[in-house]
Amino acid sequence: MTRTSTRRRQVPSLLDDPRIRRAKVPERRFLFAVPPLTGHVAPAAGVAAELARRGHKVAWTGHRASLEPRLRPGSRVYDSVDGAFGTRLPGIHRDWSDLSGLAALRFHWEEFVVPLGHAMMAGVGKAIDRFRPDVVVADQLALAAPVAARHSEIPWATAAATPAEFTRPLAGEPETEEWVRDQIGGFQLDHGIDELLDLRFSDRLVLVFSTGALIGDVSFFPGHFAFVGPALGRPAPGAFPWDLLDGRPSVLVSLGSVDGPSAQRFLGTAVEAVRDLDVQAIVVAPPGTLTDPPPNVLVRDRVPPLKLLEHVSAVVCPGDHSTVCEALARGVPLVVAPVRGDEPVIARRVEAAGAGVAVPFADARPDDLRAALAAVIADGPHRAAAGRVRDSFAEAGGATEAADRLETLRGSGSG
Repeated sequence: MTRTSTRRRQVPSLLDDPRIRRAKVPERRFLFAVPPLTGHVAPAAGVAAELARRGHKVAWTGHRASLEPRLRPGSRVYDSVDGAFGTRLPGIHRDWSDLSGLAALRFHWEEFVVPLGHAMMAGVGKAIDRFRPDVVVADQLALAAPVAARHSEIPWATAAATPAEFTRPLAGEPETEEWVRDQIGGFQLDHGIDELLDLRFSDRLVLVFSTGALIGDVSFFPGHFAFVGPALGRPAPGAFPWDLLDGRPSVLVSLGSVDGPSAQRFLGTAVEAVRDLDVQAIVVAPPGTLTDPPPNVLVRDRVPPLKLLEHVSAVVCPGDHSTVCEALARGVPLVVAPVRGDEPVIARRVEAAGAGVAVPFADARPDDLRAALAAVIADGPHRAAAGRVRDSFAEAGGATEAADRLETLRGSGSG
């Protein structure tokens, strides 16, 4: 099983004609399949909302307990993760967070992605039988969805929440790259599929929620790879003491789902880094995490991120793709301290794009963070590069372009 490597430039599509883009499309039904990972739900939710706005029917399948808090009230959700695997999820996430490098990659596939696929197979099949979708939209980590779609002969599209796979991060380790493909091939064989595909890449439509401005050259990808940019939702309302922003350049420091002693240590380092800078830092941290912060540091247990990004000059984060895209969509440069998963890949892409600076997470020093922040806050190359990425995101179309592409999928699925 090999990934498509055909090299040809994308050609103009009928979708480029605005008269066709505005044409009324008959009501259709879209089933979104996602893993229990926050960053993978958010971009799919933006596309689902756009499809619903156009009058289509949308449903979800995955781990109900993880999904429902992240979707609009009243969303149709089919629980497809069996109870035994669901109860193991907290332990899986905890154990994975303690690993790095090749050990983390193997654990990710052997203990999470492939077992999740097995745990979802029966439930996704039932969701298809009950909802009867015209198209299945499968996250790259929801292996059960394309297999179930192929069994039902339904077209399926890939939703790539992160661009990491499109940079071939394992190109320098061909044996590991082949091992990953073997995991995907073995999963298909286990469920009666003999004509093997790389389930991370639909042969009909691959929606990538990024653009070449961040990923690099994308001209050699086949035409059904659509680099639509981030599908950002509307800013969620949330309380914030806006009156405490004093007009100085401000920095948002947020580690997302990274927690524990290492997160507390990094946040303490960040506070020391800004102590003597003429900036105001907004640090997202649980109560009691930081004791006696300096006057220029505002600690909040939660913030309205999209709204706050309109007011900040820089963002410090681990490099999760959703936070990176939210910042760059507003032209805000970053200091990225990658921890695990695809974050090192994203951090390298941010630096390659010129839109930020990467620093170590585990052994970051205040001087390192201080220098990185001073560099990106200055009105110079990093801000200009972040602006170029912002413009590319806007031109790519986001959720609107993704919905346009999905509306064109017709006919039987592959396999």
